[in-house]
Amino acid sequence: MNNGYVIKIGLLGIIVFFACDALGIEDTLRTMKYSSRSPEAAIQWQEEVRSKLFGLLKLDDLIASKTDNPLNSKEIHTEDKGAYFLKEIEINSTPGRRIRVFVTIPNKSSAPWPAVVCIHGHGGQSLTVYDKDSPYYGFADELASDNYVTIAGFVSQHEVYEEGMILMGERLWDLMRCVDYLESLKEVDNNRIGCAGLSLGGEMAMWLGGMDTRIKATVSAGFLTNMDHMEQDHCMCWKFPGLRTLVDYADIYALTAPRPLICQNGLKEPPSQFYVPLAREALKEIEPIYKDMGQPGNVQLLVHEEGHVVDIPSLMKFFKKQLKPIETI
Repeated sequence: MNNGYVIKIGLLGIIVFFACDALGIEDTLRTMKYSSRSPEAAIQWQEEVRSKLFGLLKLDDLIASKTDNPLNSKEIHTEDKGAYFLKEIEINSTPGRRIRVFVTIPNKSSAPWPAVVCIHGHGGQSLTVYDKDSPYYGFADELASDNYVTIAGFVSQHEVYEEGMILMGERLWDLMRCVDYLESLKEVDNNRIGCAGLSLGGEMAMWLGGMDTRIKATVSAGFLTNMDHMEQDHCMCWKFPGLRTLVDYADIYALTAPRPLICQNGLKEPPSQFYVPLAREALKEIEPIYKDMGQPGNVQLLVHEEGHVVDIPSLMKFFKKQLKPIETI
């Protein structure tokens, strides 16, 4: 082969590389796929994957400068809902952006309480998770009425708010700031904070539970699947450069181990959506790290008889066991 031919092939490779990069096509997939190893090595794997993902999400600087970004919370409105108070609160997300969240506090004197970050999906609003006449079946209201502090923000935007950020990074960061706010409340037991969501909310519960170790228990409803499936007929807001090169969803869920995780998928979900057989295959790739860490019973797929909804009984049973409301301690 002459040098001219080598140069042509090299240039062609460069052109193909940049074309694939521009189109979001990744030539090597899932280089950090989890495989069974010792508990110590599993923790090291988690730390390495989190570090790489925080970089891809463009959150490194915000995490490093967190102490320079006080919440500066401001109460906008309070409503007495009987079993709890519903408060609208404004806090700093970043030094240049403020967000509004809704927080519920049990209408009782005993505290501190367990708390849950409640996350809506596409087309939802912050308060959607409290709506009983929705696919969420008002799971946040159920928790709030059962002596949990709850917090709900807005994550279904499809615009990037600040220069230098990416969509999934901003969504995750806003949820992490919700956890910061919960930790600032005297009414909250910081050792009993969980998260739950449906659809995009289930995806964000996966991200929050995996990336923020302050989350002690996670319910991810209507989302467990794989990235190949999400490439077809789904909103592509989940995807960002470098993600598929590094992991698949099972690996992000694996970051939750050994903390308790329950995924919910409905039997009425069609093959094009969050299909139970795909969820079962994904679960098989999450289970090994829980076994390696000595907690195989801490991960579960709950298959229910409905479709793209939250299964309230299993969610409430899970949080009652894992976060233990005050009367059960």
